[in-house]
Amino acid sequence: MPMNVIHRRICQSDGWATRMRSQVLPWATRDVPLTGKVLELGPGYGITTRWLTEHGGELTAVEVDPALAGDLRTRFPDVDVREGDAAALPFEDETFDAVVCFTMLHHVPSPEHQDRLFAEAARVLRPGGVFAGSDSVVNLRFRLIHIGDTMVPVDPGTMPDRLRHNGFQDAATHTGGRSFRFSATR
Repeated sequence: MPMNVIHRRICQSDGWATRMRSQVLPWATRDVPLTGKVLELGPGYGITTRWLTEHGGELTAVEVDPALAGDLRTRFPDVDVREGDAAALPFEDETFDAVVCFTMLHHVPSPEHQDRLFAEAARVLRPGGVFAGSDSVVNLRFRLIHIGDTMVPVDPGTMPDRLRHNGFQDAATHTGGRSFRFSATR
């Protein structure tokens, strides 16, 4: 979804990559099995994709932005990159062992669209599979970075109920600093 120039620069920066690789990704995927078939939703510029290729099994990614999807295909030839909307996934039911997404839910254009994304994640997960990831906690800095962006913050307090409503169980969130992580099973 649309991002302003400052936001695009941040998401491609070495500082962001370092923070994601050293802090957010290990924290968000704690106790999440990343072996087997893993689906990443909304990889954007691929910082999270690179980390997943080093820590997981067979990786598939779905990216809504055509230019970013093309770039991901070039940079990650061993990843099955699809252009598409994570709220309408082009996969059979019960295809993946894990579905993950990192710092992208707030770019989904409405709470209803986010809920369709959650339902699709549940649909494509095998029984016992895990849906996990992270997103940002709203603060002044977050709001300033997102001026002119699509920005629909997710309330970590309501996330477990939303996940349960969309087909998950054992849903939980944990807040830490500028981020929150979530996990749920199908």
